[in-house]
Amino acid sequence: MLERIRVVLVNTSHPGNIGAAARAMKNMGLQRLVLVEPRRFPDADASARASGADDVLQHAQVVGSLQEAIADCQLVLGTSARDRRIPWPVLDPREAAQTSLEHLRDMPQGDVALVFGREDSGLTSEELQRCQYHIHIPSDPAFSSLNLAAAVQVVSYELRMLWLQWAQQPTKLEKATVTAREHDLPVSVADMENYFQHLEQVLVEIGFHNPQKPRQLMPRLRRLYSRSGLNRMEMNILRGILTETQKAIGVKPAGARRD
Repeated sequence: MLERIRVVLVNTSHPGNIGAAARAMKNMGLQRLVLVEPRRFPDADASARASGADDVLQHAQVVGSLQEAIADCQLVLGTSARDRRIPWPVLDPREAAQTSLEHLRDMPQGDVALVFGREDSGLTSEELQRCQYHIHIPSDPAFSSLNLAAAVQVVSYELRMLWLQWAQQPTKLEKATVTAREHDLPVSVADMENYFQHLEQVLVEIGFHNPQKPRQLMPRLRRLYSRSGLNRMEMNILRGILTETQKAIGVKPAGARRD
């Protein structure tokens, strides 16, 4: 689906913004960039700001009008931060992503265009009238103007998040190795018993626990640890603390005093 979405930048004045927008697109898996009468392109500033998204710039299509950029699209959404005299269907970025992907799912042919306007004035009323929907990013009204690349990033992010959900792919970083997953496993009953024996030994050695007057200390500690849901990595840390404590007071882990 993402291959059928094109980002259209209209009359961009600074080439660095084109490069930054290309980077935002590639971050989110979008590749198709169309430039309507850019002031300067290609340009070294665009390549510098792309930071690795050079392929998006190299395959960017430069056209002479918005009509040419969207002529073969079936759905066009234009970003706008201003109120218009004529009421128009307005979507937030999340709704825009939903509308775009549902259209692509239901229509086997035809592309979706996401149109972004000039840095200083956005899209004109005439250009917005060529869009079936307007996208409004709900930024702080006291400072509502977004950088062009930031606006591309917001809309592209919502598209990717929904696409990942539809594709049943994870939206969170998974554990990289088997070892990491093993460390996340809960500790066994035997490991907990060994830990409690070690803990009680150290508490006696540092004078905090008197087995002759236990004051229910160990049962209370057992109850405390039973609520914690320790995993293997955490248990290794706790056992290491106990061992280093014994070293610090001059006691071997077996309990015998050092000379």
